[in-house]
Amino acid sequence: MSSESPRRPRELTSGSAVLAPFRRMTTLAALASSRGGTRLIYPLSFVLGLLVWEVVASLLPRVVFAAPSRVFWAMVDGFASGAIPLGFLNSLQHMVAGLALAIAVAMPLGFLLGRNRTAATMFDPVVNAFFAIPSVAFVPFIMIWFGLFYEARVALVFFMCVFDVLITVSAGARNIDPAVLNVARSFQVTGLARLRKVLLPASLPFVFTALRIGVVRAVNAMITAELFFAAVNLGAIMQTASSRFDAPTMLGVVFLVSLFGLALQEVVKRAEVRLLPWSVRDA
Repeated sequence: MSSESPRRPRELTSGSAVLAPFRRMTTLAALASSRGGTRLIYPLSFVLGLLVWEVVASLLPRVVFAAPSRVFWAMVDGFASGAIPLGFLNSLQHMVAGLALAIAVAMPLGFLLGRNRTAATMFDPVVNAFFAIPSVAFVPFIMIWFGLFYEARVALVFFMCVFDVLITVSAGARNIDPAVLNVARSFQVTGLARLRKVLLPASLPFVFTALRIGVVRAVNAMITAELFFAAVNLGAIMQTASSRFDAPTMLGVVFLVSLFGLALQEVVKRAEVRLLPWSVRDA
């Protein structure tokens, strides 16, 4: 019998090589967690996601799914030509307008439904019924009412945001501690002063949650509107890339939108930590 150890199959060897970076990343994450380094876990999870993306892309045809390296260079070309920055800035216009309208409508209505039992009994079923309808189901009606251009995009962002914000704010207003309301009543705080000094501060954790949900829905609606209506801005870039089977550019736009949504969530989260340190619990 030969003394040489049996050679490992090539598939197992290559698989071990592919999985080696994941083992190192998970080991680093576990080490950071054990030492309380939660700030280190966040970027490590991001890097781990890129590694998973790279490995999955290496197993698929290039025309189907692009690797992060190819997406990076596609984004470099898009930014160098100015097409992506210009499209992104133009997309922000209808996103901001629709989100602002949704917040302006949902905040006061949310407090009304949360604090007024009669209004809640009358309108809660209607709000929940509309909330159950998929947002894209409004697209045919929006086309009829607003056309295919800027106004239609703003309307879709509004419809995709308003009910999420409304329901979250009304839940916050409804769950205010009765003891806080009793103290305000004993000091005869009523009217607008009660809203400004009692109801709004007590509901701020839910308000920030509503804002976090709203900004994510607005980013979602921003690109959805440009794909369902007249293709412009980032939506036009994606459709042009799709017609050319340009996977790196399509994934680059998706990656850019996801990073933007993540950044907006972090901004709202940090504002909540700064303004409401008493309501934020460490994981």
